[in-house]
Amino acid sequence: MSTCSVSKGCFVFKPSTKKRRLSDKTAHDFRCASNDSEDAELRFVTCQSLWNQIKSETEQIQENLNKQLLDNLVSFLSRSHSDFQEKTTEWTCRMKFREIPTAALVLGVNVTDHDLTFRGLSDVLQDNITPYVALLEAKDCPGIKNLMQKLMGQLIKCDIDVDSLEDEDCVQASQSKIRCSMPSLISWYDSVTKKTNSETPSKKRNSSSRHWQSPPVVVIFKDMESFTTKVLQDFIVISSQHIHELPLVLIFGIATSPMIIHRLLPHSVSSLLCIELFQSLSCKEHLSTIIDKLLLTSQFPFKLGEKVLQVLINIFLYHDFSVQNFIKGFQFCIVEHFYSQPLSVLCCPLADIKKRVYSLSHDQCENIRRLPSFRRYVERQESGKQIELLTNDSFLKEETEKLLEDLHVYHENYVQILRCLHVFTSSLPKYPLGKQIRELHCACLENRVWETEEYESSLQLARMLNKTDLVTMLQQCVEILMSSSGKEFDRAVEKLKEFLTQFQNLVAEASQERDVSVSPQKELQKKTDLYHLQKTLLELKESRRSKKLTKFEMLRFEVVDYIDSLVRRYLVPADERTLHETMYFNGAAVLRGHLNAAPRTALHTALNSPHWYLKNQALRCDGGGISNKAPDICIVYKLHLECGRLINLVDWLEAFSTVVMAAEEPNADAASSDQVDDVIHARFIRAVSELELLGFIKPSKQKTDHVARLTWGGC
Repeated sequence: MSTCSVSKGCFVFKPSTKKRRLSDKTAHDFRCASNDSEDAELRFVTCQSLWNQIKSETEQIQENLNKQLLDNLVSFLSRSHSDFQEKTTEWTCRMKFREIPTAALVLGVNVTDHDLTFRGLSDVLQDNITPYVALLEAKDCPGIKNLMQKLMGQLIKCDIDVDSLEDEDCVQASQSKIRCSMPSLISWYDSVTKKTNSETPSKKRNSSSRHWQSPPVVVIFKDMESFTTKVLQDFIVISSQHIHELPLVLIFGIATSPMIIHRLLPHSVSSLLCIELFQSLSCKEHLSTIIDKLLLTSQFPFKLGEKVLQVLINIFLYHDFSVQNFIKGFQFCIVEHFYSQPLSVLCCPLADIKKRVYSLSHDQCENIRRLPSFRRYVERQESGKQIELLTNDSFLKEETEKLLEDLHVYHENYVQILRCLHVFTSSLPKYPLGKQIRELHCACLENRVWETEEYESSLQLARMLNKTDLVTMLQQCVEILMSSSGKEFDRAVEKLKEFLTQFQNLVAEASQERDVSVSPQKELQKKTDLYHLQKTLLELKESRRSKKLTKFEMLRFEVVDYIDSLVRRYLVPADERTLHETMYFNGAAVLRGHLNAAPRTALHTALNSPHWYLKNQALRCDGGGISNKAPDICIVYKLHLECGRLINLVDWLEAFSTVVMAAEEPNADAASSDQVDDVIHARFIRAVSELELLGFIKPSKQKTDHVARLTWGGC
C-alpha cells in the first residue's frame, strides 16, 4: 500500500463474528514449515490433541478452584432472595434503612483473569438462581443514562439503538420502546414475574427447577475502581429508593482493596449498602495449582525446559499476575515445539510410542542421530553398538523405543521424588530451595540439585528436625510413593515404614531410660569428698568432649541420608536424559522474543527501517541515507537523530523539504512551487505532531521556535 505518512497506513480491523477455523490454517503452516511433509499432518494432529487435553484439564482445575467462591456467592444471594420473598424481619429492616444487599468480590490485580471468573459466576447464577444477571463495565457506562441503557438492554435481552437521536434513553424491545429508568425496570420486572407465575403447571414446574419465584436482579460491576464516583452514587441512591419493589443485589468486582468502596462513595451513599466481603483464591496459589497439575504430572508427555518455565514465571510475577496469560504462553510453547522440532512426533503417550517409532522414515532416523543427547549416548556405548546405532535404522528404532519408554518412567519417578523432597524443604526455616514446589522444580531442572549450596543447607537443617516433624514428613512421603502406579518405589516404601517403626520404638526406650537414669548433678551432690568431686568433674568434662550420638540422632541422620540417595538417583536434570529434545521445549529466546514486548525497539525499527514492516525494498537505504519515498514520519525521525538537545524547527523543515524535493524536477513554475511548499509544510507539521505524540520530542520553553529531543542512545 503506497502512502506518504505512517498515519495513513494504520487501521483497526475488528475480528469477524465468525470464528475462523484454527485447524486449517495451522495445519497448512505445519506443512509449510516442515521439510518432511509426510509427518506434518501427524505432528499437527498430535499437537491439537495434546492441547485439547490440557485445555480441558485447565478448565476443570479453574472450575474447582473457583467452586468455593461461587458457592459462597450463591449462598449469599440465596439468603438475600429468601429475605425478600418471605418479607422477613431482616428484609423489613433493610427496607426501612433502604439497604441494598451487596457482595464485595476481591479478585486481585490480575485483571485479565477476571472475565473468566465473572463468566463462571454469571453462568452459575443463571443456571440456579435467576435469569436476570447484568454485567457492567466502566467503559460502557460513562453516565447514569448509559448505565441504565446497558442494564435494561442486558436484562431484556435486546440490542440498544445507540444511534437513535430522538430517544437516547430508550431501548427497543418487542416492537416497542421502553424508557430506561428505574420505574420502567420495576414495571418490566413485575410483568415478567407475573407472566412466569401464571404459566401452566408443567411449564412452571420446569422453570422452578432452575429458578425461584420472584428471582433477584443481580447487577455485577466488573471493574468497580474504573467507574466514576457520580455514576455509582446516582445508581445506588436511585436503587435504594426502590429496593422495596425490586429485589436488587449488587456485586462489586474489586482488584485492589475493599477500602476502595469507602474511597469512591461518601458515607451517606455507602450506608445504603449491606456489604459482605468475598475473597478469591490468590493468583500465586492459582498458578502453583496449574503448574502442579499440568507440568508435575506424567499424564502429559510435553514438558517445559528450565529457562522456558522461568521466563513464563517471571512474566507472571513481574508483569501481570495473569494465570490466563501464563496458559497462553504455555500454549505457544506447545505449538512452537511441534512446529519447529521435526521429532516432536515422538512426543506422545506411552501407549503410542511403539507405533510412532517404527513408522519413522530414514530422514527422521538421521534427525535422531543428530540430537546432542543421542550423540552423547552413542559415545558411551561400545564400538560394536555404536556402529549399529549409526548405520542400522532397525536397530536404532528398537533402541529409541527403549529410551523413550525410559524417559516416560523417568518423568513419573521424578515427580514422586520431587514431591517427597518438597515435603522436607517446605518445612525448613528460611526455605533454602524455595517454599513453592515450582521453585524446587526449576532448581532440579537447572542442574544437579544435590551439588548446590542451597541443597547442602537444606540437608543440614533437616538433620536438626525434631522427632514429631520428621515422623509427619515420613508419613507424607509414604502416602506420595504409595500413590505411584508402578512398583518402582515398593522397596522405598518398606524402608520408610521401617524408619517409622524405629521411631516408635525409640519413644518406648526413652521412657524406660528416663526412669532408671540418675542425672550427673545428683551424683555430684552425693560426693562430699574433694578428691571424688574433682574426679567426677573430670569424667563429666571428658564425656562432653567425646559425646556420642543418641539413637534418635543416628536414626535421623540415616533418614536424611536415605532421602538424599533417592534425590541423587531420581532427580537427575532432564537435559541429561537421552532424547529429551523430543518432549522438552527449550526455546527460551524464541519465547522471550514473542512474549516480552520491546516497544522502543519496535518503534525505532519501524521509523528507521520502514522496509522491514512495509515489505518494500525500495525504501531500503544503505550507508545511513534517507529515501524520499519513505513515509514522512520516518524522514523526520531520521533527521531528528542528527540533531542535538534542541531542534530548530526552521532548519528541520528545510532539511525535510530538501529530502522530499530531491527527486522532483528543478524547472517548475512559481505557482506550482508555492503550492508544493504549502503541501510540504503541512506534511512536515503532521509528521512532527506524530513524533510528539510518540514521545520523541516536546515543545521547548527556552525557545519558541525549537523543540526538545527526549530520547538518546541506540536500541
